[in-house]
Amino acid sequence: MQDRSLIVTADDFGASPQINEAVEQAHREGILSAASLMVSGDAVADAVARARAMPGLGVGLHLVLVEGRPTLPPERIPALVDGTGMFRRDMARSATRMFFDPAARAQLRAEVEAQFVAFAATGLPLDHVNAHKHFQLHPTIASAVLRIGKRYGMRAVRAPVEDRALLRRIEPTPPGGRIEHLTARLLRRRLRRAGLVVPDQVFGLAWTGALDTPRLRGLLDHLPPGLTEIYTHPATGSYPGAAPGYRYADELAALTAPLAKAAVSREGVAHGHFRRFTSPPPSP
Repeated sequence: MQDRSLIVTADDFGASPQINEAVEQAHREGILSAASLMVSGDAVADAVARARAMPGLGVGLHLVLVEGRPTLPPERIPALVDGTGMFRRDMARSATRMFFDPAARAQLRAEVEAQFVAFAATGLPLDHVNAHKHFQLHPTIASAVLRIGKRYGMRAVRAPVEDRALLRRIEPTPPGGRIEHLTARLLRRRLRRAGLVVPDQVFGLAWTGALDTPRLRGLLDHLPPGLTEIYTHPATGSYPGAAPGYRYADELAALTAPLAKAAVSREGVAHGHFRRFTSPPPSP
């Protein structure tokens, strides 16, 4: 691996046409190199069609286990869903039940496997795995992903370890949660022991929904050594279910700004999807 390597990811691919349009634009015209697919998203068929036309885009699985639609019928996973058949919105309550309730754990494993199966059915190479709202930090979910994912070719997973000291070099930033940071570091260690590729640092937590042009430019100008993932949430406009306050169009503008591509090129950064950094080097 080169001294500085960069993956730029868009989460929630498949959630809406507006996100899918932004992913395609940011990949073709900007620095987006990967996208994380919601296999039960409202616009998943459109996302898969676009991905098939962009072989240079690394597409991974964005596991959804909270605030979204399950892949299995709701009656098969009653411990995970609410009265409407959607995943529960209370992460703390869901996390507690998954940890202590054997039935919930079994249903969790079944749903995780169903999402891997659905991704495999697209025919797209599995570039990486992460989870909506970083729910992979939950040890029970991490265990399920590790147990199931390798059977489906999983080779790279996100552990959201963000360097807040570096962010403060760009602009004053509120301190991050210490417990979440320690949990992410423990997850990174666990994933690496399992032989998976995990970025050395991930940016996008503190500025979630607000990774605008100055902030992205600052990250590119201060890119640390090792493998870095910057994850984003671009969209061409608002859509049903959009997160309040998210600056989707500003993130798209940041990804497609000419200066962003010039900064990556000027600094000689190895830039691509996860498979570029997980595949063995070609024979001489």
